[in-house]
Amino acid sequence: MRKLSYAQSIREAHAQILAEDPRAFVVGQGLWSPWYAGSSLDGLDREFGRDRVIDTPVSESGVTGLAVGAAIAGLRPIVFHPRMDFMLLALDPIVNQAANWSYMFYGRGSVPLVIRAVINRGGEQGAQHSQALQAMFMHVPGLKVVMPATPCDAKGLLMAAMEDPDPVLYIDDRWLYEQTDDVPEPPFRVPIGEAAVRRRGRDVTLIGISYMAAENVRAAGLLAAQGIEAEVIDLRSLKPWDREAVIASVRRTGRAVVSDSGWRTAGASAEIAAVISSEAFDCLAAPVERVALPDAPAPANRTEESTYYPGAEEIAAAARRTLERKASRLGPVVRETAA
Repeated sequence: MRKLSYAQSIREAHAQILAEDPRAFVVGQGLWSPWYAGSSLDGLDREFGRDRVIDTPVSESGVTGLAVGAAIAGLRPIVFHPRMDFMLLALDPIVNQAANWSYMFYGRGSVPLVIRAVINRGGEQGAQHSQALQAMFMHVPGLKVVMPATPCDAKGLLMAAMEDPDPVLYIDDRWLYEQTDDVPEPPFRVPIGEAAVRRRGRDVTLIGISYMAAENVRAAGLLAAQGIEAEVIDLRSLKPWDREAVIASVRRTGRAVVSDSGWRTAGASAEIAAVISSEAFDCLAAPVERVALPDAPAPANRTEESTYYPGAEEIAAAARRTLERKASRLGPVVRETAA
């Protein structure tokens, strides 16, 4: 099978969506510029025309509101936010309007909208350009949240999101753009809400999403060199997330490490760890470990970035800690850790 990069897979999904559905269009900032989108939208304006690949002025709220209205009217828009940080300016059309529309009209209306947001951090960009805000949107009823970690899922989840009758927040991480893997050429869909087991193991379960799911695979390799067999669960979706797959794995291994690219407090890892402790408490042999960002804004120099962002080494260390610990007489509790 041919190989594509993560960014190329996103580009191919866009092209196939635009070719298949005349109602589909893409709107947002920087669609015609590789500086904003890398190669993930390369040449789409020349292939499909600038009336369907629309580069807009800087107006996050206005552009997102336009896309919400177009979806309600029967079109199938993808609204592009090249930095998730500034998508905060579009909270009203996303949270108040798109997420609530179907509920407000008793299910008789829907907003079939894909909101694509990019996590673009590192490189000394500083706090205003480096935020992973997925937990904020995971909290919102009526909004689905997907975060692919592989090139294959980057394509399949985008195509599935476009066919969903509800608004879907599709989050991609530019740190993954150069990853390559086998990707089928024909259009295909990855089910929203279904996790993938990236590696089988019996000693500890590593749970993550997006970039941290990829780091979990690396961490499992580090652990394997020490004789530790880690099972790796890539959630792929945060809202809904696959509780059944996670709980089944933790029941087999008895130990869990949850990793997230966002902050620790009230983050995605907190929700997942809480559910594990509630629904698999009787099977835990040690406290749940968490690997996430410290509760501090992102630094703006490489030296501090190297310690601020956790990765495979921190995940492997957390796995070793949970293997070293024993459950207390009163049962295990969630232990919060950060890089």
